[in-house]
Amino acid sequence: MKWDNSILRNYGWCREITDLETKTRRGRKVAAMAENGQVIGVGTGSSSYVGLCELAKRIHEEGLRVTVIPAAGEIYLACASQGIPVTSLSAARPDWCFDGADEIGANGDVVKGRGGGLYKEKLIIAAAKKRFIIAEDKKFVDRVGAVPVPVEVFTDAIHLVTEGLVALGAASVNLRLATSKDGPVITEHGNALLDCRFEKISDGMEREIKSIPGVIDSGLFQGYNFEFVRD
Repeated sequence: MKWDNSILRNYGWCREITDLETKTRRGRKVAAMAENGQVIGVGTGSSSYVGLCELAKRIHEEGLRVTVIPAAGEIYLACASQGIPVTSLSAARPDWCFDGADEIGANGDVVKGRGGGLYKEKLIIAAAKKRFIIAEDKKFVDRVGAVPVPVEVFTDAIHLVTEGLVALGAASVNLRLATSKDGPVITEHGNALLDCRFEKISDGMEREIKSIPGVIDSGLFQGYNFEFVRD
């Protein structure tokens, strides 16, 4: 028995999507890679949402049979609104995944998580056999670091983690505050987010951040061999 899906019928992205034309064009390229029977991981953010919409078109127009592992609640609801079957990382391994990015370095380093999705997103990316990034041209830079690196932190460990990040060379560490609720942003896993600016992001920094007690994970990705979708 199915739910009356009327409450999600008009579900869409809650903010303006920048450079929608580019994201749609590149999202369509990613969706074209999908094959029957595949399990596909989908990250967070507007680029992931646009790519998911292109995937949904193939499902409804061509009868494509795929299953999605969503990295966050907003993508899970988007799947529900568009009739896309979902599964979990505990039940299936993604054949491949796609996601957006906040900054992409020439050496392959990627910074993600400005939208608040970190931990599950990184788990899906680590589990996937192939990883694609949909991003506008402005996201490609010589070296990452112009945007803060988000770090998901067990709430009781905020002070301990801050000290550890400063010891790693963080020039500033800020607790991310919410805009539509009181207090700080709380992730889907009940943790806080610290936004950290580093003068230089060195090789191996992702591992160093993760080694600080109290850190759940970070939005810094090093050595993941992403494939970047370009025109």
